[in-house]
Amino acid sequence: MKYATPLGFALLCVLAQPLFAADSLIHAGHMIDVRNRQLRDRVTIVVHANQIERVVDGYLPASGDDKVIDLQSYTVLPGLIDCHKHLTMHAMSPNLYEDLVTDTAADAAIYGVINAKTTLLDGFTSVRDVGATENADLALKRALEKELIPGPRMWISGSPLGPTGGHSDDSNGLSRGFSNPAWKDSVIDSADEARLAVRLHHKYGDDLIKIMPSGGVGSVNDNPALQLMTNDEIAATIDAAHALGMKVAAHAHGKLAIDHAVLAGIDSIEHGTYADAESMALMKQHGTYLVPTVYVSRMLFEIARDHPERLPPNIVAKIKLVGPATANMFHLALACGVKIAFGTDTFGEFRTGTAAKELTEMVRLGMAPMDAIVSATITASDLIGVSGKIGEIAPGSYADLIAVKSNPLESIQELEHVQF
Repeated sequence: MKYATPLGFALLCVLAQPLFAADSLIHAGHMIDVRNRQLRDRVTIVVHANQIERVVDGYLPASGDDKVIDLQSYTVLPGLIDCHKHLTMHAMSPNLYEDLVTDTAADAAIYGVINAKTTLLDGFTSVRDVGATENADLALKRALEKELIPGPRMWISGSPLGPTGGHSDDSNGLSRGFSNPAWKDSVIDSADEARLAVRLHHKYGDDLIKIMPSGGVGSVNDNPALQLMTNDEIAATIDAAHALGMKVAAHAHGKLAIDHAVLAGIDSIEHGTYADAESMALMKQHGTYLVPTVYVSRMLFEIARDHPERLPPNIVAKIKLVGPATANMFHLALACGVKIAFGTDTFGEFRTGTAAKELTEMVRLGMAPMDAIVSATITASDLIGVSGKIGEIAPGSYADLIAVKSNPLESIQELEHVQF
């Protein structure tokens, strides 16, 4: 069990063994039951060997060596889950090319250690990390599993896959004289290359695959609205991954990329900016998850509008188009009843606050607070493929718990101030 004290101290305890040999009794003044979508009052959460053993009404008394954690003045929730994280990355500087030719895997590992601790203390106890280079995410995951450093549970994709000149091609905009062998890990230009790349990801220990069927915002010379991978490449990637028991996430802004990925059996659409009603109907029909990352679009739009000098010039024009389209897409997703899983597209925190600002933005755009919390708990757990282990407070789940002072169902912004 990993936890920070409920008294506002920035203290994190990480132990290699279960925290207590006996049971831990957590007395919760209020508890959000995300499975049944209800708020329960005055409950005891019984934890044994890092797992939830039972949840009972009332405050059970301690006996023997039992440890009581007093959260009677707090609202307790399952730890939040971010399905679109990049722990080993950092915010782009205005000079994108300087980052490309100076950052190394060692730099990425250091960013990862810092971002992992920040993410955990912000209340996110699990993440799906969807893009890293040179196995920096794998090294970070191993360190976390060995409890060498504090941070969330991780499911990782390794390097994202896309075509030459696409969003995953880091050589975009550079002269032919500049190259890095690691950049080739992210480039596929045929169905055969896609299948080989998936098998290598599986071989080296990645949990899922990330593809880039459309252009992106933070890259040079590609258009987010266009489909850049062929349908054969998309289908080959998905088929090879599913054959190995791996899910596939698609960075997809443009409608064609979204629709064709859904028809090919993609597990989740990341961003989904230019999805229309037809796209949403397809996602609903096929059970595809949407990870909309709405706050980062709004935040970057406001920076591009008010302080464009803070961003690489090549992405300012893209952001000014993507920002407003994202809000419209989210409204469509809500109206169509698409499965929405929480994701932020952040490294540690946003430039303007914690990753929970995504929850605040989702509610601002019309999502009910309980639905937003569900998207970051059981829906996210379902997408990752570990239902019943994370994302809820129930027998058999890991004791990944957070607490806030007030009820986030009344003010979702409370989750930007996690106390425990």
